[in-house]
Amino acid sequence: LTPNGKEYAQKIPREELTHLILKLLQAWKEPLSHFNQHIEHHQELPDDSLSKAKQISNMVHELKTGVEKSMGIISNSLNGMASSEATGLSISNEANMMSDSDFIHCFRRDSNKVQSYLKILKCRIMPENSC
Repeated sequence: LTPNGKEYAQKIPREELTHLILKLLQAWKEPLSHFNQHIEHHQELPDDSLSKAKQISNMVHELKTGVEKSMGIISNSLNGMASSEATGLSISNEANMMSDSDFIHCFRRDSNKVQSYLKILKCRIMPENSC
């Protein structure tokens, strides 16, 4: 569950918001891996689409690592948790039932949330940026 609206997200303490970002990023790790494997088998997709999908997966991993380092948070409970446990879903069944367009839509929605939450954290850490 994520906050509904920017106003509610701004009320969440910094540590909780950071954990929420990490949970979202961790939850996408396995589904993105499955998605990459799925699209590699589509012969009709151009090579740039395949490389873009891999690039997105790498960016999610790097962002998760960066958030952990920059905020000084080492979340053993999240890192030790399987993605299916973090999301509460059976990833393999969910991924099989979801169309590519639905998957991309959900990923875009969650990545926009992560971006918004990171902006809120940035404004809390560096208020001189006229947030």
